[in-house]
Amino acid sequence: MPRYRPHVAARPSWRCRACGAPWPCSPARLALLGQYREDRIALLVYLGTLLCEATADLTDAHGRHAPQRLADRFVTWARAR
Repeated sequence: MPRYRPHVAARPSWRCRACGAPWPCSPARLALLGQYREDRIALLVYLGTLLCEATADLTDAHGRHAPQRLADRFVTWARAR
């Protein structure tokens, strides 16, 4: 039986340690939605904090900006519909 590997971010690249996709990948999103199912506001605060950290990590030493659409990647998907 294969061993479960959690879908967590590898920093400073912010790629998933399990599947290599940009984090949060689909399995990470599902896990986060389950973990925070009773408190969507807390999930959004957590993701907003990670968005700030990712922006700092992904902005290079020359001051070039982090990839665009990080807000969509980190926060927008988690809003209540």
